[in-house]
Order: sequence, then structure tokens, then C-alpha cells
Amino acid sequence: MTTENGAQNGAAPSLNILTQYTKDLSFENPGAPRSLQARDGAPSININVNVNANPISGSDFDVVLTLNAEAKDGDKVLFVAELTYGGVFRITGFPQEHMLPVLFIECPRLLFPFARQIIADVTRNGGFPPLMIDPIDFAQMFAQRVAEEQARSQVQAVPN
Repeated sequence: MTTENGAQNGAAPSLNILTQYTKDLSFENPGAPRSLQARDGAPSININVNVNANPISGSDFDVVLTLNAEAKDGDKVLFVAELTYGGVFRITGFPQEHMLPVLFIECPRLLFPFARQIIADVTRNGGFPPLMIDPIDFAQMFAQRVAEEQARSQVQAVPN
């Protein structure tokens, strides 16, 4: 039975984090100790973010946030930090049409501060100033991903 607000069996929608974990963490400082010397300008830093979600059981989902950060001084790599950080979420009472936004916007939004701190700590422990990644607009990322999927499906639907 679904109520007017979409909750099933009268239960209010709920989102709970059952556990959080570091699945993979890598830090490379290939030019150390030379890479730690003072520089005239700030390095260029490229950050890539990805989110994936997979069902574990009926209401439990594994959501994984992947952050890759690379700092360069010209063409020399100063450091590369890669983190795969996950959380197991129990999601109940949400209408089906809200599940993807919950999984790809709300869940990574909850994981991000912890992943951000791990990246900051590992870069600091690598001898660099802590890399404080700016907040990420997961809603925009999700909208872009949906648009890409729609464009891809339209291209596949066009007969040759």
C-alpha cells in the first residue's frame, strides 16, 4: 500500500548509513623529495569524481564514491591521490521514482565529507599542503549523467 506522499505501508521514508569504508586508497609522490621543494606558483590540480550504486538486498545499497586527484607542476606529476570510499545504506519508504536521486545525490552527499578528509590527510602526510576538495554538486552530476544516458539511448535508437 502506498500513501499520498509515496511512503509504503505508512512508513515514513528513511535513509540510514549502516557502515562506511575505505575500499581503496593510493597516494603516489613520484618525485619525492624534489617534488616537496618550494615552487614559484601553485600546481595545477585535476580532480575527477564518480559515483556508483549497487543493490545488496531489498532495501540495502552499496554506494561508492571515487575521487582521483592529480597535481602537476608543468609536465611533472607532483602527486596522485586515488580514493574509493563506500557506504552501505538502508533506504526504505521512498517512491521508486525517487530512488535514483537518493542513491546518486543524497548518499554521496553524506559520504563526501569523510572522503574529503581522507584525501586532505593523505596529501598532508605525503608532504604537501592538505588538498581540500571544494564541495561537489551531486545533483548537477546526476542531471548530467541522466542527460548523457538519454542522449546515448537516442543515438542507439536511430536506425542506420
